[in-house]
Amino acid sequence: MRNPVLPVVLLFIVFMGTNCAKSKTCSPKSVSSEAAQMQAYATANGITATVHASGLYYEIVAPGSGATASANSNVFITYTGKLLDGTIFDQQSNSAATGWPLNQLIEGWRAGLPLIKEGGHIKLIVPSAMAYGCVGKGVIPGNAILFFDISLIDVQ
Repeated sequence: MRNPVLPVVLLFIVFMGTNCAKSKTCSPKSVSSEAAQMQAYATANGITATVHASGLYYEIVAPGSGATASANSNVFITYTGKLLDGTIFDQQSNSAATGWPLNQLIEGWRAGLPLIKEGGHIKLIVPSAMAYGCVGKGVIPGNAILFFDISLIDVQ
């Protein structure tokens, strides 16, 4: 004889498990809470970093001499993106494959790229809140501070 309560209990467990999974939220880190880790990375990697008002750490390797990117510009760049453990998660050596609207890129790039002109080269240490936050993206885990080495090839 079947127990009529068992299907109801199983349904309740499945329902609660689904709701618990949906209600989990991540907790983004504040920019200031990551400052020591960003400074340590800069020091360990020979980066003479300046702290931007936003909390972004950057080093201008070459200022460039062409146009400056604005929010409405398309930027053509070459870059390497790394996690702080040195893992390369993205790179592009062909600037023709970029040409992205600056206003659609991560906040760290929106703040950092206008610091140089066309032909310039910059290193950015981007706090997680100015990158992919507590959610992450692809192989980038949540609350990951990111390092980018970027050359601004063209601004349109």
